[in-house]
Amino acid sequence: MMHKQWLKNLKLNCSSNVLDIVQFGSSIFENSNPNDIDMAVIFEKIPIKEQLNEAQKIKQVLQKKTGLKIHINSYDLYSLFDKSNFAREGILFYGKSLITKQNFAQRFGLVPKIQIRYDLSNLEKRDKVRFNYALSGRGGNYGLLKKYGGNLIAPKIIEIEPEYEKIFVDRLKEITERIEIKKIFGG
Repeated sequence: MMHKQWLKNLKLNCSSNVLDIVQFGSSIFENSNPNDIDMAVIFEKIPIKEQLNEAQKIKQVLQKKTGLKIHINSYDLYSLFDKSNFAREGILFYGKSLITKQNFAQRFGLVPKIQIRYDLSNLEKRDKVRFNYALSGRGGNYGLLKKYGGNLIAPKIIEIEPEYEKIFVDRLKEITERIEIKKIFGG
């Protein structure tokens, strides 16, 4: 269901106290079929009661648009980055802004990327070829890299957008378990 599909013509009338509205969780992943959508509303420093009231208004609009249950949490920047907020990594790394239509982290000058390191040394030649076809394509069909905008940045290291992590990991693990996932921020 990914972020882009249900955002078309989304019109939200938010107060000026709303810094951003961020979709995160399983619904941002390409080819996901979520039962619900996780949302975070990031506010200026205003009273909690006002945050909750505004968040509920936003929730009602989003729920009508998607038809799915919306889980919504409200934060100011202090509570968002507090170490007790277990959702902070998901919001910062995977979150998609409904306002800017970009990664939420880009508001802070950060660009989230997933790096996948792989080791094919234990594979038979046919499995190495299958792995290459999965990444690069074969017979006029696009491979994962071209289809999802990934890049081979060094031997045995590919870099992708966070929303494609599940697609790449699932497909590559069909061939080898020897992959390592690293989350990074670029600028």
